Amino acid sequence: MNRTIRLAAGIGAIIVGVLAFSALFTVHQAEQALVLQFGKVVRQVQEPGLNFKIPFVQNVIYFDKRVLDYNNPAGEIPTLDQKQVIVDAFARYRIVNPLLFFQTVANEAGMRQRLSNIIDTNLRNILGGVPLVTILTEQRAELMKTVAQQVDQQGQRFGINVLDVRIMRVDLPEENSQAIFRRMQTQREQEARKIRAEGDREDKRIRAEADKQSRIIVADAQRQAEILRGEGDGKAQEIYNKAFGQDPQFFRFYESMKSYREGLRGDSTRYIGPPDGDFFRFFGDSLGGVSGD
Repeated sequence: MNRTIRLAAGIGAIIVGVLAFSALFTVHQAEQALVLQFGKVVRQVQEPGLNFKIPFVQNVIYFDKRVLDYNNPAGEIPTLDQKQVIVDAFARYRIVNPLLFFQTVANEAGMRQRLSNIIDTNLRNILGGVPLVTILTEQRAELMKTVAQQVDQQGQRFGINVLDVRIMRVDLPEENSQAIFRRMQTQREQEARKIRAEGDREDKRIRAEADKQSRIIVADAQRQAEILRGEGDGKAQEIYNKAFGQDPQFFRFYESMKSYREGLRGDSTRYIGPPDGDFFRFFGDSLGGVSGD
């Protein structure tokens, strides 16, 4: 009898423990929960702590209270100037109304699908209204701020608060990249040819100016040299004349010696005949046939 009572008490304790375990649930600080009864929400719990539910009748689903990240798949977007760009964006959001979140998208997987459509639509609307060059400048921050505001407004009907939407990367399709690269290469080659032509023209101008200055300098130098040479010749002639006036006989002898040196230059010079004439007057007479004073 006692054994039966102990067995029944043990089974009862187990049942009570199972019931107690099934009736208790814990909501952590980073979580929020919904209590469902036969698939319908009967209560939402957003404060952390220990809570109770009806065992085997009610169940609990949890949602994250922290900021969640979502990476939107890259997609092509046409800009205002008909340029196709590949935009890779991401969003950061928080679940603020778990009941509405559960009723509209059920879980994070459903939210990701809805969020992808919302982000794509707003990116196309905003980025498609500006030229490509605007997306590549600092104005992109303002564009993305507008995108984030619109995504947040549309996301509120799903019980979320979109904190930010940003573009991670903007690329051109491969065929567009190659076309732009070829166009840029052509432009750079044209600029290089223009710069080389301007350089050649400037080189010719500088050379012509240098040649002109060189001719002017040479002409001035030659003119100055002629002036100095003339002045020197005049001065020399003056000195010669003055010296000649002091001793004419010596200078006649000196001039004849110079003539002999110039006229009888080399080892092969020959003269056949009598040494007559004024040229040979000093050959046989140091006075040149002129009696000294």
